Amino acid sequence: MAQETKTLGDLAGLKGVSSEAATAPVHVQKLDKLGRAYATGKRKNAVARVWIKPGKGKIVVNKKPYQQYFARPVLQMLLEQPLKASNRADQFDIMVNVMGGGLSGQAGAVRHGISKALTYFEPGLRGVLKKGGFLTRDSRTVERKKYGRMKARRSFQFSKR
Repeated sequence: MAQETKTLGDLAGLKGVSSEAATAPVHVQKLDKLGRAYATGKRKNAVARVWIKPGKGKIVVNKKPYQQYFARPVLQMLLEQPLKASNRADQFDIMVNVMGGGLSGQAGAVRHGISKALTYFEPGLRGVLKKGGFLTRDSRTVERKKYGRMKARRSFQFSKR
């Protein structure tokens, strides 16, 4: 039969419980052969593949400068947020392939991907980016249309006759 535990002190003596398991996970640097960090960012239906390497701060999205691809200043600001929060604005060259969704979803996906890639390149930045909310995947998506409805929730107009 199983061993009975009466106090908290008895729990420490149980087998299978190691002090290493109780410590926080250690994040290590993840780089490819070319010295780049790779991450995937997602938002709505958009998926962004992001590569980061040391450089002069050039950001290329789908083979265009990011100011040209994301013309609205709000979307450009979204991309720059994780770099400004970590004080790494002019230290990395970033190459992004993004597809699916609309422009705002793509900008959110790129932001998420840049944040993840930064943590893979410099694990020490994880705390700053996590506190800013950049590592959390925004899971809000469009609700599907249901049968017997005009849209996801909107019903057809009711008529008594």
